[in-house]
Amino acid sequence: MDPGILRDALTVGLGLLTGVMSGLFGVGGAVISTPGIRALGAPPLLAVGTTLPSIIPGAASGTARYAREGMVDWRVVAVTAPAGVVAAVLGALAADHVPGEGHLLMLMTAGLLAFSAFRMLPRDEPADPAHGADDRSGVDGYDPDPDPDHDELAETDAEVLTAARGVDPAAHPTRHRPLSFLGVGIVAGGLSGLLGIGGGIVMVPGFTQFGGLPVKRAIATSLACVGVFAIPGTITHALLGNIDWRFALLLCVGVIPGARLGAALALRSGDRRLRRIVAIFLGTMALAYGIGETIALIG
Repeated sequence: MDPGILRDALTVGLGLLTGVMSGLFGVGGAVISTPGIRALGAPPLLAVGTTLPSIIPGAASGTARYAREGMVDWRVVAVTAPAGVVAAVLGALAADHVPGEGHLLMLMTAGLLAFSAFRMLPRDEPADPAHGADDRSGVDGYDPDPDPDHDELAETDAEVLTAARGVDPAAHPTRHRPLSFLGVGIVAGGLSGLLGIGGGIVMVPGFTQFGGLPVKRAIATSLACVGVFAIPGTITHALLGNIDWRFALLLCVGVIPGARLGAALALRSGDRRLRRIVAIFLGTMALAYGIGETIALIG
């Protein structure tokens, strides 16, 4: 599609949808905006770099909404973000050297989305007396609700209850699993720079499966890291000439309000239901990426 008022309006609408997905799922939103601007006429490699600038304001907007509810785990951010920043720069530098004119990068994204979708699906497992069956048991000493669909006790309230029971601060997951958070940061940051995504599609399942964070807290914390990761990736891709700034600025117009809306929707959802929605979303995007880019690569 040629540049013009119609394409600009569609880009802003795409940015709004991207922002909602960003705030709702804790991802950068590029899983929506990258194929979106591809459909609007951006070349594959340019699409990878162009989505990164729009991730920053969207992540900041959504993070502010989550932070107001006390959902962002800043200790996890402090462990994950530095490693992810270095990896993001290396990933961005490597993007130009991957064969396939950007199509292989898109196929890699599809595979990553499919894997993440599988890992995020809620499992019906028997309760473990030591840890409980609820996915909010990442902090030792918290007695989870035996009904995974019961969401009357908000996570912020659960934290107050945990503190009242005198749980040792040393029980924080970053004290017991620092290498898990470090590894998640490296993988997410590298893919952020390489594929032009925020890295949340790695961090949300990574934080829940390997770090033991509750799903809402994982989404909120992931979004904070996403904004940090996107900064070095944006700078690197800009220096390489891989950003179409008209697309990028129009995406930002829609992303900022969309991210706040998405965060508000996530805060109102039950944990188990939210995990299922995230898994369906990631699986759908994996299918769309895989089919579209396979056709483009063969053709």
